[in-house]
This record gives sequence, C-alpha cells and structure tokens, in this order.
Amino acid sequence: MGHVDQTFQSALGASNAGRIDSERPGQRQFPLSPPLSLQPMNSHVASRRSIVAKAIYGLLNPIPFGFFVAALFFDIIYALTAVILWDRAAAWLIAIGLVFAIVPRLINLTQVWITSRAMTTNAERLDFWLNLVAVVAAIFNAFVHSRDAYAVVPAGVWLSALTVLLLAIGHIIIAVQHAAFGDFIHE
Repeated sequence: MGHVDQTFQSALGASNAGRIDSERPGQRQFPLSPPLSLQPMNSHVASRRSIVAKAIYGLLNPIPFGFFVAALFFDIIYALTAVILWDRAAAWLIAIGLVFAIVPRLINLTQVWITSRAMTTNAERLDFWLNLVAVVAAIFNAFVHSRDAYAVVPAGVWLSALTVLLLAIGHIIIAVQHAAFGDFIHE
C-alpha cells in the first residue's frame, strides 16, 4: 500500500496526494477533477457541444449572410435600373444562400434545443429565432423572385432587407454576448 501512496504522490504532486480532509479524519482526498484554479470561471466556457459541430457551424454560418446581403444589393440595383439581369442574379443568390443555410441552421437547432439545452443562453435562443424568421423570409423572397421580373419590386427589396436585418441583429447579439463573457478566443 505504501508503494501505491508514493505513486499517487509522484503523479498528483505532493501538495494534493497526501492531504487529509479535516472534516473526515483518516481519509485521503484524491482529486478526480482538476484543481479549482484550472477549472473554468464560468459555466459558459465549459460546454458539451461538439467541437466538430462548432467548427462546421462557424465555417458555414457566415456564408448565407453574404449571399443575402449581395441579393439585397442586387435587388436595390434592379429597383433603380430595371435591368432584369439584376433580378435574376438576386434570385440565384437567394436560392444559393438558402441551400448554404441548411447545415448551420440544423446544427444551431441541435445545439440550442436538443443537446445542450441547459447551457443555452437567452441570446443564443433569440439568435436561433431571428435566424429562423430570416430563413422563412428568404423562402418567401425566393417565391417572390420566381415571379415575373417586374413584379418583384418592392416586395423583393423589402424581404431581402428584412432577411439581412434579422441575420445582422442575430450576429450582433451573439457578438455582444461573446464580448460580455470575454470569449472571443478561438478554441
């Protein structure tokens, strides 16, 4: 038994291995978790979310936003010039943005409502709902853009603006939350 105690003392360090708990005399306290100084300060940092899912979400989430912003610009240009090319290009950008929005929205759905519900903040829930409403607005916008080119204005411009605004608000809310917790560091 003495050999085992020496092994634990060398593996765990002399400060923790042989310490006797004052509340339970005679029992040795072996740490099963890291010392308090190594544990995260807030529970927001310690999450059970999949690192792969977070990486895929972080990689794919900005892509639809870029397509929807470009579609908004093209809708505005079409409203000002009435050149049908801009309307057709905006329709394609909206469709491609919706395709790229599928995977990040599914990952967000899983992370916010299924796998880590207890650790989800109100900002993440609000971001989820803003993104969901933005995707629904983009779907309606895709249907508007499937009509005759001259029937797109003004509904297409307003739906594009609503989609971009909702996504931007969601991104800002998440950025403010990360700034408040001080976890802008990439893992």
